[in-house]
Amino acid sequence: MTYNKVRWGIIGCGDVTEKKSGPAFQKVKNSELVAVMRRTGELAKDYAERHGVAKWYDDANALINDPDVDAVYIATPPGSHKEYTLTAAAAGKPVYVEKPMARTFNECNEMVAACEEAGVPLYVAYYRRAQERFLKIKELLDQNAIGDVRFVSSTQYQTAGEDVKGSDQLPWRVQPEIAGGGLFFDLASHTLDILDFLLGPIQEAKGFASNQGGFYEAEDIVTGTYQFESGVQGVGTWCFTAFENVDKNEIVGSKGKISFSTFGDDPVTLTTVEGKEQWSFDRPLHVHQPLVETIVKELTGSGVSCTSTGDSGARTNWVMDKIVGN
Repeated sequence: MTYNKVRWGIIGCGDVTEKKSGPAFQKVKNSELVAVMRRTGELAKDYAERHGVAKWYDDANALINDPDVDAVYIATPPGSHKEYTLTAAAAGKPVYVEKPMARTFNECNEMVAACEEAGVPLYVAYYRRAQERFLKIKELLDQNAIGDVRFVSSTQYQTAGEDVKGSDQLPWRVQPEIAGGGLFFDLASHTLDILDFLLGPIQEAKGFASNQGGFYEAEDIVTGTYQFESGVQGVGTWCFTAFENVDKNEIVGSKGKISFSTFGDDPVTLTTVEGKEQWSFDRPLHVHQPLVETIVKELTGSGVSCTSTGDSGARTNWVMDKIVGN
């Protein structure tokens, strides 16, 4: 089905929707945010009033079945992604779901199957795929700027947050029954997905996961190795109880390398025997907006396709499951 305008409903209008995603649905051409839902009705009402949204709900099913809602953005923690996706698919509504796509690869497969059976598209909020800085890296690779790609290395480590030190109310992001795992699932998923976008699917993956800090039961350090379908190899280390914050990736080829961060704003750097070139990019005010624009263009038949789909999102979950030994 092709829409003239995509009217969106949000399930879970929490912090992530305040600036990162929510306003994008109102600013993109041929897109409108018409309804929001939160289990606490007063909070949903407050959000709707502050953002100029016509309807608010405290019941997800009511929002999904609202005839004025064409498509559903699921902005809840991963533990409820499958449930809401299956319900939206059954109602014939396209789905845009937060990352990681679900807690496990098996849950992702159920979501993909339900949307395929219902004939509705499924998109995943790996929004970096549409941002200028990562499109520049893709352009450099497509232009053979570093020759034949040999390997990629990723390193991310950070200090343990005060919200996990001695807390008896841990954040949901380190509760595996809600998040699927610890911060590896929440943060490394962005890196693994953007590598899928840049270098193609990973076909083999393995690794080690353990807890060193003892602040919670989920893994807080992960090291993974992987091989892409292209033959490119990769290695990544993620630690969430280190002494400082570091975020760096290097794609190394036969003629040079590209260096960049997943979360930072430092320049994209191309290094070859001829020297260095750098490109800096401003972070989008609403980081989801470039990806939402591709979704709306696809749904309105504008000839543009969104690259972050249920299939690609599921691949990232598969890699994470393999690395942590699920």
